[in-house]
Amino acid sequence: MTKSFSFTSHANVAFAMLLLFFIMSTASQAQLSSTFYDRTCPNALATIKSSISRAVSQERRMAASLMRLHFHDCFVQGCDASLLLNDSASIVSEKNAFQNRGSARGFEVIDDAKAQVEKICPGVVSCADILAVAARDASVAVSGPSWTVKLGRRDATRASQAQAESDLPLFTDSLDRLISRFGDRGLSPRDLVALSGAHTIGQAQCFTFRDRIYNNGSDIDSNFATTRRRRCPAAAPNGNTNLAPLDLVTPNSFDYNYFKNLIQKKGLLESDQVLFSGGSTDSIVSEYSSKPATFRSDFGIAMIKMGDVSPLTGSAGEIRRICTAVN
Repeated sequence: MTKSFSFTSHANVAFAMLLLFFIMSTASQAQLSSTFYDRTCPNALATIKSSISRAVSQERRMAASLMRLHFHDCFVQGCDASLLLNDSASIVSEKNAFQNRGSARGFEVIDDAKAQVEKICPGVVSCADILAVAARDASVAVSGPSWTVKLGRRDATRASQAQAESDLPLFTDSLDRLISRFGDRGLSPRDLVALSGAHTIGQAQCFTFRDRIYNNGSDIDSNFATTRRRRCPAAAPNGNTNLAPLDLVTPNSFDYNYFKNLIQKKGLLESDQVLFSGGSTDSIVSEYSSKPATFRSDFGIAMIKMGDVSPLTGSAGEIRRICTAVN
């Protein structure tokens, strides 16, 4: 008996679209290679590393900022450096999106790395690849994990503030919403928890955690909340941009204290604490809190997977001469 397969239902149409996305994504990924610049610009990676190391040595927090840039780039249109484009007659910059405005930083470090690479190999290395390499080098610079960066991405010629505001995670996101956002990009709940571990370094602005520290909820340690209130007054907009470390214990070290903090109800952001709140990711947080080597390994794996999200390859896009504008 022969069965016919019809794409008449919404479920089957959705499945077909997902399958097509997977096939296209896999084809793009196949063109990425860690040796992509070995012949065309053999000193590219060393040049980028020098720029990143210098920037992080001047300001430790920059490591977190550079990793966040790569993350915020890949989640909108894929890893195509669309985040780096400034406003122009044809572009409304993703830098203006709520999740980026006033908080995304480190652009000048990427611009410097690009300028240094252009001196030795003009028109060869993409801004998208520089973002990916910078994230790895930033992690290493603060004693975090290393991973092999696949290369060969090309740069977008468009950007979308609207898509950034729609697709980027919010500090108020629920666990289900976070799992959905990451799942849409081929990232598992385990990848979500591992990548969130980047919050072991860096800082957040008062307005992103004000509600959490003043709502007297059962999911926050009361002493922790009291401590955080000292530099984050209850009445907005007072102190809106005051900074607090995401990890109060070791704010400048890439370690696994972030996960210990969550277990103690000391996650600074609501979107951090939901990872350990009686839900499906509790067991992963517990595992990482006691097995730092597993966390470091999984973080590298998740960063590689994130770097594979919908890259432009082949003749798509372009290699920008400067990262802030199309050629």
